[in-house]
Amino acid sequence: MRVKLKRKMKMNTLHITGSLALLLTLTTSLRAAEMTTFNSLPGSKVRIEGTSSVHDWQTESKLIGGSLEAGPGFPVEPGQTVPPGKVDAKVDVFIPVRSFKSVEKDGKVYSDKMDERMYEAMKQPGSPKIFYRLDELVLKESPKTPDAAYVFDAKGDLAVAGVTNKISMPVLVTPLGGKKLKITGETAVKMTQFGIQPPSPPLLGLVIKTGDDVKLRFEWMVGQKAGAAPAK
Repeated sequence: MRVKLKRKMKMNTLHITGSLALLLTLTTSLRAAEMTTFNSLPGSKVRIEGTSSVHDWQTESKLIGGSLEAGPGFPVEPGQTVPPGKVDAKVDVFIPVRSFKSVEKDGKVYSDKMDERMYEAMKQPGSPKIFYRLDELVLKESPKTPDAAYVFDAKGDLAVAGVTNKISMPVLVTPLGGKKLKITGETAVKMTQFGIQPPSPPLLGLVIKTGDDVKLRFEWMVGQKAGAAPAK
């Protein structure tokens, strides 16, 4: 009697476990079907801006790789109605460290030597890419005109030089039509948060002191593949 009862309990447990696994699989499949993927497009750029005891400096990359997966309710068309609150979205992006080039404020190339110092400071050989992964996206303000941007608060993980930190920043999403989006944002961080010591290179017998605080600005262009259906 006890053996039969144990067998029955075991079969019931297996049945429940199997049903839960099936439900989880179906839920995941349905969610995946509702998500719309946007991939990186040319025209994107990231700029890092900082200070030193000699002059301000900036370095820029025109390569942002990765994708955005947008769920139902994410603004993908100009003028789309989206209620305030948390929006279902997944972002995974990367930027090759060696794609950064030091530039003047007007964008002209500045110095190859500064580039090499920057790659060394960012520990490029061991950490060749910067990564960002979105944790949460909350709509704070809808556009007042059809061609204006949706204002979000974004929280996610930023990994630089092998060190990952949580960051928060305002993000603007502008649907451009034609299954394309422009996503812009900026945030301030400290180099030392990522284990990077502000460089102090010598110049004409003097030592340049670089500030710890830097500002990150980005403009990310993304688009859907041909034939993809937008989220509603």
